[in-house]
Amino acid sequence: MGFEIEFYSTSDGKEPIADFLDSLDVKMAAKLVGLLEILEEKGPELRLPYSGYIEDGIFELRCKHGSNITRVMYFFYAGKRIIATNGFVKKTQKTPKREIELAKERRTDWLMRNKEA
Repeated sequence: MGFEIEFYSTSDGKEPIADFLDSLDVKMAAKLVGLLEILEEKGPELRLPYSGYIEDGIFELRCKHGSNITRVMYFFYAGKRIIATNGFVKKTQKTPKREIELAKERRTDWLMRNKEA
């Protein structure tokens, strides 16, 4: 049995990953959804060039279409769950620190609101 990807949702019910996917062009969004499905199947066995460990339990799903590069940040949770926290279009060589910090903040928030999970 594979993993299950959940999109982080804010306390008011917004899903930043869904909004991010909606903001992408159709081909990039389709490619990213395909990668999310592979991540569900492979979990932590998915490695570079598709998935990379960032720091402190945060990973990034790496998607490239033409010259456009997108990333989705995520973390693993007990019971084969993957929580996708945020996505962004990559414009620089390194993953922006603010995106890593955002992923950590959202993980902390998710864990606090999902203690029973």
